Amino acid sequence: MMLRKVFGALVALLTFGTVLVVTAAPSQAAVACSGTVTYSYAYPPSKPVAELVIYYNSTNGGTNSACMYHRGAAYGSSARTSVQIARCAETSGSGSCTATAVSTKDNADYLYYAGPRGVTGTANNCVDAYGEMDWAGTTYWIHSGRQGC
Repeated sequence: MMLRKVFGALVALLTFGTVLVVTAAPSQAAVACSGTVTYSYAYPPSKPVAELVIYYNSTNGGTNSACMYHRGAAYGSSARTSVQIARCAETSGSGSCTATAVSTKDNADYLYYAGPRGVTGTANNCVDAYGEMDWAGTTYWIHSGRQGC
């Protein structure tokens, strides 16, 4: 009887664990701070403390993700850091973005970076990202403008 209970618990645990692995994988693959870098800007240019990076990969009809990194003296220091990205209606050029999809905003105290935040269906569209970091009494913000067109 005891062996049956142990076996039942083990089967339940393995089944639950398998479900977690299967359900977690797609969200991890869809948006990540990795891929081809299509935009990178560190600020201030002379001694960067923040860097906004946009990545692209071809999954889901094109997926762009953005991360806001701590650099230089800010690296490893707790600071409110945020990042957000939008898919634009525009397919070329520069200027403002008419957003057709907007990621949620990642905004919390981090030691190394905020993100990733991403949008899909970007293979033929521009994207626009915004990052911000409060560090040492100054707010550093970076706005990419229309990119990846």
